Amino acid sequence: MSKNIISPMKFGKIYPLLVQKAERKGRAKQEVDEIICWLTGYTPDTLHAQIEKDVDYKTLFDQAPCINPNCVQITGEICGIAVECIEDPVERYARYLDKLVDELAKGKAMERILHRKTSDSSKKEENTCDRA
Repeated sequence: MSKNIISPMKFGKIYPLLVQKAERKGRAKQEVDEIICWLTGYTPDTLHAQIEKDVDYKTLFDQAPCINPNCVQITGEICGIAVECIEDPVERYARYLDKLVDELAKGKAMERILHRKTSDSSKKEENTCDRA
């Protein structure tokens, strides 16, 4: 993709849509929060502080305490694009989040969604938790 339109999108505008998607299928807002916290390393309180600050996706992921290294195990397509092939990190993380919430809405158990094992250490993201 030549232009990333996801980075400047306000996460506070997207978050309620993610919650609505899950709630329409009988899932809870807390489960969406758990997914976001798993992916980013935020606590529920720090996540909601970011939403209150009206940060964009770029800021949300740039300031994330620790992007989960197991997120590289998330595969599949969102909007016809394989998430594992997206080069821009912000767009890739946003699409990972979309994919996880889709799995939640489709009825997958939280344990199955979040307990992805990294079997190949070479697939881990470099420096994901080394942010100062």
